[in-house]
Amino acid sequence: MEPKTQLHKDLEGTPVNATEYRRIITCLRYWLHTRSDLLFSIGMVSIYMERPTIMHLKVVKQILKYLKGTIHFGLVYMKRPQEIGIFGYLDSDIAVDLDGMKSTSGMTFYFNESLVSWNSQKQQKTVMLSSCEAEFMTATTAACHALWLRSLASELTDVEPKSTTLFVDNKSAIALMKNPVFHGRSKYIDTRFHFIRECIEKGQIVVEFVNTGE
Repeated sequence: MEPKTQLHKDLEGTPVNATEYRRIITCLRYWLHTRSDLLFSIGMVSIYMERPTIMHLKVVKQILKYLKGTIHFGLVYMKRPQEIGIFGYLDSDIAVDLDGMKSTSGMTFYFNESLVSWNSQKQQKTVMLSSCEAEFMTATTAACHALWLRSLASELTDVEPKSTTLFVDNKSAIALMKNPVFHGRSKYIDTRFHFIRECIEKGQIVVEFVNTGE
C-alpha cells in the first residue's frame, strides 16, 4: 500500500463489481502463508468486501502491481546451530481505522535469522486512548505468542531457548512494561494486559527499544 493510506466505507463512492472484488481478494489471501509483507494491506482491503468502491479497488490494483514486481520474493530457511534464539518485532498504529477508531497490531517472530510467524489484526474490543496504550496491549499479545513459540521450540529440539527479545519502538510503552510505578498512569488498561510484566520479571521476555525506521 502507499504510505499513510487510510480506507473507510466510502458510502458516497462509486461501487464496483463486488463479486470480482471478492474473487481477487480470495486469491490474494493464499499468498499470506508465505508473504508476510502482504498481510497488512490485504487485511485492510478485505474489510470492505461487502460494498467495495473505486477507492478500495485502486488499493487492490496497487497490491497486484507490487506483487508482480516482487514475484520472486520469498522466505529463506538455513540450517543453524542447535541453540535457538527467538526474537520478535511488534508495532501498532493509533485509531487509523476511520470507521471504528480501532488500532491495528502487527508482529513478526524469528527463529535465529528465519522468519517463522507473523500476524496483523485489528484490536477489536477496545478503542485506544494513546499510542502508548496501543503498543502496550500489542506487546502483551506478542508475549503470549512468544511463550507459545518457546514451548514449541523446546518440544521440538529438547533445548530450552534463551530469553525472547521483543523489539518495540515506543519508549513510554517499554517503561510501562518494566516499571510498576507507572501504574497510576495506566489504571484504565485492562488487568489482563499487565501479563507481560510477569513475563519480564521471570526473565522469559526481554523488551528492547528499536528505532521506528528499523
